[in-house]
Amino acid sequence: MPRLALYALVVCLLAVAAAVVSFVRGGVFVGVVWVLLAGLSSNMTWYYLKRGRAAAQDGPVTG
Repeated sequence: MPRLALYALVVCLLAVAAAVVSFVRGGVFVGVVWVLLAGLSSNMTWYYLKRGRAAAQDGPVTG
């Protein structure tokens, strides 16, 4: 797994946890912001995974 994809996944999981805590405490607006951040970081995770797979299929660049 590419490093940036792993970092984005960690951010996604932390944002989901923060959203849950915010909603439980009654902070609906802050919870929605955390959900949006989780969605963005989820998309970044998929992007970096696809980019890493494409780079692995191309092979090393020589010359």
